[in-house]
Amino acid sequence: MTIGLIPGSFDPFHNGHLEVVERASVIFDEIVVAAIRNPQKSQPMFTLDERREMIAESLVHVTNVSIVSISTLLVNVARDVGATAIVKGLRAVSDFESELQMAQMNRSLSGVETLFIPTSSHHSFIASRLLREVARLGGDVSAFVPPPVARRLAQNHLGESS
Repeated sequence: MTIGLIPGSFDPFHNGHLEVVERASVIFDEIVVAAIRNPQKSQPMFTLDERREMIAESLVHVTNVSIVSISTLLVNVARDVGATAIVKGLRAVSDFESELQMAQMNRSLSGVETLFIPTSSHHSFIASRLLREVARLGGDVSAFVPPPVARRLAQNHLGESS
């Protein structure tokens, strides 16, 4: 059985992430989406539990996926879930530079290969960081996220303004 591990902060989970999971789900027998707390990123918009819920709701149509949250080395999770490969989405050449370094480190630490899936051009500009910024300022990002995420973002914004 082949298992693809797709890690990310997913804060929030967006249509680019969705595309990578859907495409990987036809390559691997099983997909494990791992939501991580990245200490190098700014204050998260959603808790890990909220992110797991939104990812699960957004991927209800993908039958071979499970969702976990992690706060350890990715290679430990890869070992624990029996990952055949780590799967990473690429938006632009600039993503490749940092992702290549991580892929090489992960392979050196664990022997697990990384598979890169480029996103389609209509998702290549979507970044969680940009979505958080626009949403926090009251902008509508619903065209860039799955409906369960759009609902949660709308609820969050309404809660912040009251």
